[in-house]
Amino acid sequence: MTAVATIAAAQPRNGLTRVVSQSLTMAYRGLLKVRRTPEQLFDVTLQPVIFTVMFAYIFGGSIAGSVTGYLPILIPGILVQTVITGSVVTGTQLREDMDKGVFDRFRSLPIARIAPLAGALLADTVRYALATAITFVVGGLMGYHRVFEHLGWTVAAGLLVIVVAWSISWIFALFGMLARTASSVQGISMLVLFPLTFLSNAYVDTAKLPDWLAWFADVNPISHLVSAVRAMVNAQQVTGDVGLSLVGAAAVVAVLAPLTVRAYMRKA
Repeated sequence: MTAVATIAAAQPRNGLTRVVSQSLTMAYRGLLKVRRTPEQLFDVTLQPVIFTVMFAYIFGGSIAGSVTGYLPILIPGILVQTVITGSVVTGTQLREDMDKGVFDRFRSLPIARIAPLAGALLADTVRYALATAITFVVGGLMGYHRVFEHLGWTVAAGLLVIVVAWSISWIFALFGMLARTASSVQGISMLVLFPLTFLSNAYVDTAKLPDWLAWFADVNPISHLVSAVRAMVNAQQVTGDVGLSLVGAAAVVAVLAPLTVRAYMRKA
């Protein structure tokens, strides 16, 4: 942290440009932590590979008749689940930094108080991009060739997922501010995410679900995001689900970002 602190301390507090620069410095710090402990990336590197292979060969035949026939349904679902789940790390790492006194050290530096929080949120977008790329590449190698044939649409779908995941990371950042331990942040976050990701259209057609469960899956925001990705990659179309996903992401940021920043400022 010494080199990062030196860079950050060399920049004055005031001015939007300096705040952005200091936030980028803190994002660089987050990436340095990953380089030193690469196991932090296991959830966004190994999970999509394991889930794709496992789900494709276990459920492909029974749901779609074949593995390749199931991939257009599965890959968007795996992508959304992996990236959204990866956003939990934002809250847990913030809580760990606060518990270890790292934020006390930042408080003594002549930097914008918001920079560590903004940097953490920015650094995590790299994790989302990595998970997105790995999921699409694994799907393409297994036979989901649309991701290579329509690369522009694939990139656009990936960017949509990254934007939504970044917005959701504000929720878990707030958890990180309010919870007492990093493990409690993780536990609460998974308690919220697992029903949302699995009780959706990520892996099955909602028409085959019981009526009450199909209703929940259809209104589930995760289902709208998965449907948006499927339409973009499979049919090269922008549907209303894209708009709903972006509006939902904007609403989350509009509500949660001020609450998170306020909680953060009280502790920082």
